[in-house]
Amino acid sequence: MSFEAVIGLEVHAQLATKTKLFCGCPTRFGDAPNTHVCPVCFGLPGALPMPNREAVAMAIATGLALGCTIRRRSVFARKSYFYPDLAKGYQITQFELPIDEAGQLPVEVEGQTKVAGITRIHLEEDAAKNLHGVGDETLVDFNRAGVPLIEIVGEPDLRSGAEAEAYLRALREVLVFLGVSDGNLEEGSFRCDANVSLRPVGSAAFGTRVELKNINSFRFVRKALEFEIARQEALLAAGGEVASETRTWVEGQGRTVAMRAKEESQDYRYFPDPDLPPLVVDDAWVEEIRRTLPELPEAVRARWVSRGLTEADAKVLSAHPALVAYFDAAVGGGSAKATANFIQSEVLGHVVLRGLQARFPVPPEHLRALLALVAEGTINRKIAKEVFAKMRETSEPPDVIVEREGLAQLSDEGAIEAAVRQVLTEHPSQVEQFRSGKTAVLGYLVGQVMKATRGQANPRLVNEILRRLLRAS
Repeated sequence: MSFEAVIGLEVHAQLATKTKLFCGCPTRFGDAPNTHVCPVCFGLPGALPMPNREAVAMAIATGLALGCTIRRRSVFARKSYFYPDLAKGYQITQFELPIDEAGQLPVEVEGQTKVAGITRIHLEEDAAKNLHGVGDETLVDFNRAGVPLIEIVGEPDLRSGAEAEAYLRALREVLVFLGVSDGNLEEGSFRCDANVSLRPVGSAAFGTRVELKNINSFRFVRKALEFEIARQEALLAAGGEVASETRTWVEGQGRTVAMRAKEESQDYRYFPDPDLPPLVVDDAWVEEIRRTLPELPEAVRARWVSRGLTEADAKVLSAHPALVAYFDAAVGGGSAKATANFIQSEVLGHVVLRGLQARFPVPPEHLRALLALVAEGTINRKIAKEVFAKMRETSEPPDVIVEREGLAQLSDEGAIEAAVRQVLTEHPSQVEQFRSGKTAVLGYLVGQVMKATRGQANPRLVNEILRRLLRAS
């Protein structure tokens, strides 16, 4: 019997707010443990939570970008469970009435686009962080407790580890472009749980679901799902049964291992949080957020391809929203292709990306001015690379550097012809090779002329004059 995988992903994305979801404590990562805490974080008697308006706006923006219906009235609930990282004994989340519902996400896999459904997006607070292996103890850092998250619950529309990986990459890209999350997997601000089951090909019924918990790498998600699919298939083929359980991926062993039996919603005893009234948003606010949505990656790439970029160029240059803004500012009314080529070959190696922030080696207006000098023939591409290096060192605009260093391109035909004649005189064997049909030697002669003119001769004129003189006798 042949089986197919049924995969649905639950993604927790930390929102890029400055303060927590229900209090004013900062959300900064990496500070000393237990320094960003207050009575609300611990749920102490008399401490009342208050929703963070910015976090709600980010949840709405995400829903709009993913084509969701935005609930005008949603409800916060308490999800009760006992664990050391949950001082209150419950997590504030949304259950029956989430803020966003019924969206979709286009996913490209091996050149084909598949549309995966989004069941819901809801707001919730993060738990604290357990620090295992501190001597013989486990310690708890409550700095993360109460940090705002959105949980994006996908429909079970995915059928392979490759599709799941592509889905996660596309989703992270949308969140980063919206500016609602930095999508940092290493710091845990983008985490994934995967639900996977198998069913006979052609069957509409779902098999027994296994949850793979807290996988923090796109590659690990793919590997974990591929292993789990193979494991379940072997069990079913041998006449066994798949247990409903939560498992985790152990990279060192290259396999998933059981953690615990799978919880169901009734285990958490959800009920509306009595300290928080229903969350009500009006149409005007939703429309205001809709008007301010940024251009998303697919639209960016389509726009750039229409200006002459290849799909590959567009994909590289849309890897980060700051890179998109930089490219758009650098290209101006110039050649998109020339700008893309220069950024990829010279600029990207010096770009520093951290979260939603980016640092570039030169301002985009300086790069635009540099490429304009190339386009108008003031300098050639080789000299442009030298000027760019000096721009990085001095922060000066390119025209200042070109004038001071005397780097303007030599376009005087008489001067270039004199240099060409000198090179031909000094390299008689290469001249004979060219005239005997070995035209590849032309490149060597061009290089010698460029060397003689310190790289400043107009390459087009060098080629034209070389060919003319070589064929003249």
